[in-house]
Amino acid sequence: GHIPCGLICHPDKEHVLYPLGCTVVIQELGSQKQTFLHGHTNNISCVVVSSNGAYVASGQVTFLGFKADIILWDFQRKELLARLPLHKGKVQGLAFSPNSLYLVSLGGLDDGSVVVWNVEKREAICGSPASARRCGNATVLLCSSSTDHSFVTAGNGTIRMWELDVANRKIHPTECQTGQLKRVITCIKMADDDNYFYVGTSSGDVLKVATRNKVMTNYGPQKEKFSSGVTALLLLKTGDLVVGTGGGIIALCKGSNYKVMKKIQVEGAVTSLTCRSEGPQLLAGTNACQIYSIDCAAFREELLTACHNEAVHDIVFPLGTSDLFATCSKNDIRVWHTPGKKELLRIVVPNVTCCAIDFMRDGKSIISAWDDGRIRAFLPESGRLLYQIEHAHSLGVTSIAATSDGKRIISGGGEGQVRLWEIGERTQKLGEILKEHVSAVSCIKIKKNDLECVTASLDGTCIIWDIVRFVRKQLILANTLFKCVCYHPEEYQIITGGTDRQVGYWEVFDGSAIREVEGSASGSINGMDITADGAYFVTGGDDHLVKLWDYNEGAVTHVGTGHSGNITRLKICPANKYIVSVSSDGAILLWRYPDLH
Repeated sequence: GHIPCGLICHPDKEHVLYPLGCTVVIQELGSQKQTFLHGHTNNISCVVVSSNGAYVASGQVTFLGFKADIILWDFQRKELLARLPLHKGKVQGLAFSPNSLYLVSLGGLDDGSVVVWNVEKREAICGSPASARRCGNATVLLCSSSTDHSFVTAGNGTIRMWELDVANRKIHPTECQTGQLKRVITCIKMADDDNYFYVGTSSGDVLKVATRNKVMTNYGPQKEKFSSGVTALLLLKTGDLVVGTGGGIIALCKGSNYKVMKKIQVEGAVTSLTCRSEGPQLLAGTNACQIYSIDCAAFREELLTACHNEAVHDIVFPLGTSDLFATCSKNDIRVWHTPGKKELLRIVVPNVTCCAIDFMRDGKSIISAWDDGRIRAFLPESGRLLYQIEHAHSLGVTSIAATSDGKRIISGGGEGQVRLWEIGERTQKLGEILKEHVSAVSCIKIKKNDLECVTASLDGTCIIWDIVRFVRKQLILANTLFKCVCYHPEEYQIITGGTDRQVGYWEVFDGSAIREVEGSASGSINGMDITADGAYFVTGGDDHLVKLWDYNEGAVTHVGTGHSGNITRLKICPANKYIVSVSSDGAILLWRYPDLH
């Protein structure tokens, strides 16, 4: 949601495209069916569709000094046509010429060049520094609406029109004059007849520039500028202008004085505005990861899609149901409907991060661990706060689990303590403190009979506790930071994952190692879950792969690629229909559980 002009309605008006990490998502508007374009090695920085709808191009960021790829895709076949590496560090902007003959690309801060590519031959025609030395950097790019040989770049104190001379393989820039105004350009929109274009600025006004004599003809609003700057523009067929701002306002402006006729407020800064249908219906994307549909006649907004815009830390299914699951992130907990893929409930606690969640077995409350050291419980239907335990841990609560009788909660903290809480009808009191771990407790699992539990910690130990007599039964030591632990359903073995990339099998009875298998070629294992019959388990971690394992063989049977951030947690749903994985880039991915028979 934070990529400028990242949400694009395809010219066929049936699909929308948007980048998610290092994949481009193509979604059908009717059926909500999604297709993914995989190919980028790092986060996507810009995406664009040709006006005939045949091609999609996307650019990425990369590490300093390395080449950043532009990938050209075939929209119909959803496949990669060509990689165009030339820019260093980042591809800032892309634009197709109106007849899809050329693709123009703009490099980022460390590159600063503009390059014209021949789409048919998949090769660069010519390039040039994007802005003059005395000007700031160019950050936005737009092709003309009618001629293939003209485009505009703009940025910090610079607006330039370029003419392409294909025969001599050269591009010639002309500065556009804005008089005394000094502006940082954030977005740009060309009129259909090519006579003028609009640019939005970080100062909160809109400039209109004539293409014939390259002079600014007017600008506005003069007095009440848009707060937090103009971040997106859209020109309607009526000649009216729709303006999206960094303050989350979408406004309809008329005339040369840019008078605001209607406006609505959405959540987050508006980063994309795109036309969905003739009667004009718009789609707006914000950096709070929300997509809105806006009816231009009534000028009302409707939320179509929403997701987390920060790293997701945990995912949990309620006991025995696969149709609901809850996830937690910074500021909020969200409950989702699995078949409908819709958000049912959002519980917001501003400015604190939720590290772990669990459903009580009776399903009457969601318990959550927060980094401000509190445990909070909420009602799952309304999201109302049921109770909160103050000062539960000194360095934030990092993990939480509930016993099956619903009378006790076990929590782990950043300082390494494991605490048992007695939960009554109206009271919550501290029952016992178990002090053994010396670093954060990353995962807690309780046996079905509520007599013992296992805690994994970043200090390199897993401890099996007797939670009746409150003593340590077994200590498992390994040269790793344990991130996750699981009981085998028959509860005589546990499996662990951590930063040494090994999946360890351990005997519960005496804590001895049974075997270790390499769980990942690169990066730690952050999450695991086991099926109800104990035959298979899943792991996920910093290698961005979801892996399904045969428990007895200790071998990978299926691998899922799709995440572009580190996987933080994953779960198999109780009915073995889905695997849900969450990652540090804010994505929630639903996988079909493979048919193993």
